[in-house]
Amino acid sequence: MGDTPAIKIAALDEEDLAVISAHLQDAVLPVGDLRWMKTAGKLSIVANRYVHFGNRGGTGERRLCGVQISRVRRVSARNIIMSDKTAIVSLLAMTFVAGAEAPEGIIELSFAGGGAVRIEVECIEVAMADLSEAWPARARPDHDTGTDAKDASE
Repeated sequence: MGDTPAIKIAALDEEDLAVISAHLQDAVLPVGDLRWMKTAGKLSIVANRYVHFGNRGGTGERRLCGVQISRVRRVSARNIIMSDKTAIVSLLAMTFVAGAEAPEGIIELSFAGGGAVRIEVECIEVAMADLSEAWPARARPDHDTGTDAKDASE
């Protein structure tokens, strides 16, 4: 496999964040791989992302990737039990909601099944990088059947 090149990108505005969101759509991860480093003001994510772009048929491929969100003030979760570190979640989108005073706001991670993580930030400062070679995915994500998270351990 490994047909697609590894990516390393950063986001400093909503348009850039939409690009990172597109690359992370259908990424799967254990809840324990969402880590808030409160004193450093950062949230890190390690996930198996599904490669939507440049994928050549079949079931596709996945890559291990890391995401760092900086300038984090507060993190909260809805419909996700953050203490269940082994629960698998499937990321659908990463969006930004502007705050009262620019450039602050909320970066929201929306997950399949209605879960969400809200990240209050001073501004958008997000970095994403692939951490491994690609490997064959066990299945192509399918939002209609609710099976997106089944290949988290790939």
